[in-house]
Amino acid sequence: MPKPGKETRGEHFTKLVRNMMEEPAWRALSTSAQALYPWVKLEWRGPKHNNNGKIELSVRQAAERIGVADNTAMNAFHDLQAKGFLVLRKMGSLGVHGTPKTPEYEITELPLPHSPNITGRKLYREWANGQDFPVLKARANNPSGKNGKAKTHLQIEDDAIVELKTFTNSASQKRR
Repeated sequence: MPKPGKETRGEHFTKLVRNMMEEPAWRALSTSAQALYPWVKLEWRGPKHNNNGKIELSVRQAAERIGVADNTAMNAFHDLQAKGFLVLRKMGSLGVHGTPKTPEYEITELPLPHSPNITGRKLYREWANGQDFPVLKARANNPSGKNGKAKTHLQIEDDAIVELKTFTNSASQKRR
């Protein structure tokens, strides 16, 4: 039961506009990208609390919501970027203490906060077959090796002899 003076939140919904769905870019999307788009749009808080450009939805969350594997969800995000429906504004990362930071997206159909353009950029209208928009992808953590290692052992290129010396604390030497 809500506290006195607090409004109960009604059903949260989003709409898909027919004009957008009749664009060639929408028809060129994969079915998983078409299924993902409403879920991304549901993360928008509306015109009063406009968070466009900071829409957060991780690949794992998306995969769970549309019922596909993580790689399929990632490809759906890439497809939405390539066709101009989403723009990646901030790359996701792993924070200093291991806390993940979700990527932030702009939905081009919607206006950005504090923008004079009240209709959004609608980049998908500029899309043409074979002329995809650039897709920003996260760098691979293991681009060229197994188990996160690019080289299996230290390799010295010039056959130089490396001499290692360890220094001990003088207090520990006095105890001996």
